[in-house]
Amino acid sequence: MSRIGKQPISMPSGVTANIDGQSVTIKGPKGELSRSLPAEVSIAQEGDALVVNRRDDSRVARERHGLSRTLLSNMVEGVSKGFEKRLEIQGVGYRAAVQGQKLSMSLGYSHPVEFEPPTGIQFQVENNTNVIVTGIDKEVVGNTAAKIRAARPPEPYKGKGVRYAGEMVRRKAGKAGKK
Repeated sequence: MSRIGKQPISMPSGVTANIDGQSVTIKGPKGELSRSLPAEVSIAQEGDALVVNRRDDSRVARERHGLSRTLLSNMVEGVSKGFEKRLEIQGVGYRAAVQGQKLSMSLGYSHPVEFEPPTGIQFQVENNTNVIVTGIDKEVVGNTAAKIRAARPPEPYKGKGVRYAGEMVRRKAGKAGKK
């Protein structure tokens, strides 16, 4: 049995689940998420908890068991609390600002780099250098943060660029001077 898959998902107050075959819709105070689960797993609601079971012991069913449980758990957490990713911008003249819904960043290029938020994603900027990506879908929040980081990944010599908060960038020594 999957150690993760066999754990029930507790539903906080204010969160409801609607199960229709393999599709699940979770509603909460922050919004609504729906997902279609693989055919190898079944889902049931027992009291105030969701339980994911696999239909047989095939390899594919064992693989999907823990995955499906984690996806549902992330949906429940997203509609109740939400998710956020924090990014830091380091470099002289590198800064970010929110203009309407768009995130506009000056990253040393000849033009500003602009990001249009996907549906359900909000951007916040603190101190012109800290970007916060928030939303209810963990997958979309992570992908959006990764795209922002990819606009100017941190380089190993001076450490300039966009990095996740707390990310350690391995530094290189650079060229040694002449003697």
